[in-house]
Order: sequence, then C-alpha cells, then structure tokens
Amino acid sequence: MIHKFDFLVIGGGIAGMSYALSVAKSGKGKVALVCKTSLEEANTAKAQGGVAAVTNLAVDNFEKHINDTMVAGDYISDLSAVKHVVCNAPDAIRSLVGWGVNFDKNKDGNYDLHREGGHSDFRILHHADDTGFEIQRGLMEAVRNDSNITVFENHYAVEIITQHHLGVQVTRRTPDIECYGAYILDPETGKVDTFLSKVTLMATGGVGAVYAMTSNPVIATGDGIAMVYRAKGTVKDMEFVQFHPTVLYNPAETHPAFLITEAMRGYGGVLRLPDGKEFMQKYDKRLSLAPRDIVARAIDHEMKIHGLNHVCLDVTHKDAEETRRHFPHIYEKCLSIGIDITRDYIPVCPSAHYMCGGIKVDLNAESSIHRLYAVGECSCTGLHGGNRLASNSLIEAVVYAKSAAEHSLRVIDGYDYNTDIPEWNDEGTMTNEEHVLITQSVKEVGEIMSNYVGIVRSDLRLKRAWDRLDLLYEETEDLFKRVKATKDICELRNMINVGYLITRQAIERKESRGLHYTVDYPKHAYDRKQ
Repeated sequence: MIHKFDFLVIGGGIAGMSYALSVAKSGKGKVALVCKTSLEEANTAKAQGGVAAVTNLAVDNFEKHINDTMVAGDYISDLSAVKHVVCNAPDAIRSLVGWGVNFDKNKDGNYDLHREGGHSDFRILHHADDTGFEIQRGLMEAVRNDSNITVFENHYAVEIITQHHLGVQVTRRTPDIECYGAYILDPETGKVDTFLSKVTLMATGGVGAVYAMTSNPVIATGDGIAMVYRAKGTVKDMEFVQFHPTVLYNPAETHPAFLITEAMRGYGGVLRLPDGKEFMQKYDKRLSLAPRDIVARAIDHEMKIHGLNHVCLDVTHKDAEETRRHFPHIYEKCLSIGIDITRDYIPVCPSAHYMCGGIKVDLNAESSIHRLYAVGECSCTGLHGGNRLASNSLIEAVVYAKSAAEHSLRVIDGYDYNTDIPEWNDEGTMTNEEHVLITQSVKEVGEIMSNYVGIVRSDLRLKRAWDRLDLLYEETEDLFKRVKATKDICELRNMINVGYLITRQAIERKESRGLHYTVDYPKHAYDRKQ
C-alpha cells in the first residue's frame, strides 16, 4: 500500500509531536506521525527531572546557562548550537504551555525552579517528579485533537527511501542524497507499506536498549540513527554515551531500570557507601552535584574497589513531608520494594541513559540527506558535546523541532512526491521461525556493550566488542535476507549498527573526553601535548 503525506514524522515523543504540531497549524499539508508502539510509551514520558530554561532573570541569565552547558560538554559543544537552544528556550517553554503542558508553580505564582548537577542556578522547570509524563500527556492531547495529523501507532519504520531504491549507487561521498519517505511495517497486515513524503523528520529517540542495563524502555534501539547511517547519512559523536549515575538498584528490573532523578541530588541528596561514608569529596569539589560523567565514574570506581553492586543516595536528613511532596513517584516506587526514602538509604548504580551523538544536523535540524530532518535524542546538534547537561535534552527537542518546522515550511513548496519509488519486495523470503536466534543475539549485544563499551573503556575491550559485533552483523544480515521483515529482526539490525558506531567512534577518539573515558588515553589530547 502507498500512502502520501506532505510531512512524515517518525517518532512520537516530545521531538516528533512538537514538530507535528508546529507544521500542522500552518495548513500547508497533512502530517503522518508514525510511532513503533503507542504514543504513551515514548521515552519522553520516562523523564523525571525537568526542562532547563532561563526564566528567572532576577538571578539567572543566558550567559550562565551557556557557560554551564559548555563546561558540562567538556568544551566540545558547538557554541552556536548552545546559544541557539539557550536563547530560544523561554519561547519553547511558552509553546509547551500553549499546547497544554503544566509546570509546577510556587505560592507566588512563579515557576517552582529546581537546580540539578552542573547548573549554577535554579532553572529547572518541572511537574513534580514526572515532568516527561506531563509533557507527553499535554502533547498527546494536542496531537489527537489536530485534524491535520494522522497518528499511526504500532507501525515500524524499516528504512528511509532514497535514490538507492531507484537503482542509483549511493555512497558516503554522494553529495545530493535525498529522502523521499520511508518503508513502514504494519504489524497487523505483516506488510511493509510505502510512505511517500515531501519532508521527513526523524525523531526516534535514543539507544539505551543496546546496553544490558538502561533507564530507557526496550524500544530505545537507535532505529533512526541506524536507518540514516545505512542510507549513507552523517552520524557523529556516538562515543559519548551518558550513563545516569543513579538508577534504583533492583536486579528484577533492568530494562528499564527505575530512574532516581538528578533533581534529588539538587534537592540535597548525598551519595554514600552502604556503611554511610561519603565519597564524592575524593572526585570533585562539587560533591554530589558534579556533572553526570564524573559522578557515574566515581560510583563505578567505588563499586569496583569495594566489591559492591550499588552505592546509596541519602535524603533521610531532609524533611520527610517535603520529600514525599517533591518526589511522590520515587517515594512510592521505593516503598513498593520495602525502602522508605525518608528513613532508608536508596540503593543506586549507574545505567546507560542518554546518547549525546547521533544524526548530524545543522541549526535548522537538517541532516546531510536533503529533505530529511532529525530532532531529539537521535540527532547530534552539537549542544551536548562530550556530555549532556542535566535537563537540556527536552528543551533542545522543542527548540530544534520549531527550527525544523520553520525551515521545512519555507522550502516544502519546492518539493514533490517521487512516484517512481518501488514498493517493498519480499518475494522469496520465508516467515521467521527462528525467533530464538534473534532473542539470543539481542542479549549478546547488551552484554558486549555493557562489558566492553561501558563507563570505562580500553583499546582491548573495544577491539573485542568490534570483533563480536562483526560476527553478529554477518549472521543477522544473512537472516534478514532470508526472512520477512518483522519488528524484532529490524530492531536487532539497528542495535548492531548502533553498537558498531559507538565502538568505532570510541576507537577513533584517542583521548579521554567527556563521557568517553579510556584507560589507554586517560588525559585530553591537549593535556598530553603540554
């Protein structure tokens, strides 16, 4: 089946929905919003902490936020991208509120601002400790009430369509690659449909599921990044995987692990060993409020030298009622496994959390492939550099979604559908009855990435990961050619592609910088020259 839409949006989180709402109101055409599960299951809904924006000009300013972002990113961040996000953040907040999103306010009617690790001021807007859920709720309601947006839930993007599908040889040196839409799997029919579009936006989220333990849901398999890489688009900074320092240590839940928000440390939480001793003073003068990469490596080191499977976060010294009011969901979750956070330490450990790299885009969110934009965690805007500053991701998604909308609306009249695109051909393939091969390979990817491409790396570990992933790649591509496309095998292909990109770009960076730490090159490249 062939579908035609002016705008094709792949991904149903804050990035995809913000863009869909922005272009839909223009009246310039119809929008298809494709998401692999339901809108409710997007990764956005899992974000607890909040949204960073300068709203209290009496004490805060853009320069402070810009500097905090550059410091956290280890000065790899693109300054133009940082300024673009920080200076447009207040307007993005107004857009979210206009779409029906609520943020907590204090008794004076002003935003109740939190402070998180790496921030020099209180600038985090939030909704209790479920900000992402509230944003997702507000945007979902707005999207479903917009007659110009058609939502395709439980549909899976298999590949984006380029000249390659017309028989043209496309390489990484081809200067004019164009995107004409995507092949989308409809699980109900088992058929791969052709979605033709004038403009396509990739908003498929992160890659956390390629690791054995992650705060991300199982759907975070790096689909958009892998599809664009296979289409010869530019992918950048994949070595910078952010490990959240504090997820709830609960062996029964690893996919996703329950996140203990950064805001809890901003609130006054103190990291301790299980015997009560503090340890962050050994690693950073900012103690428990140091940026995530420093805190995650500190916890990882303490766990290794003491033979622990977790450390602890302590808020028992804070007012119990205030703690329950600020963090109701964390309180209830911990209580469900026998931990009263007002009296007991919270067992925590690091977990794969956020991808700072991805599909390289410019200030208009346009990728190296014409007519293809990328927004949100699957994109690499340059904002995060070597490490993401807490709560910068959600605001980045809205700012760049608006930039992508403005740019695509200016140019869409010059595009038309490419009606020469052939439909997906799966003749001669058989139904996949070897599901055990896929599930075992998924498990192997997680183990390879966690064991060899984790918080601390080495040349030997990375080489071992490369070799293991290469074998899995050959096996999976052979299987993919012989069976009908299913969500499971497509996700596995994407996970292997993403694992390969993380590993390869980690090998290429011969220094420790930001989130990439290797025992073979423990210093910055510029430090070694001095």
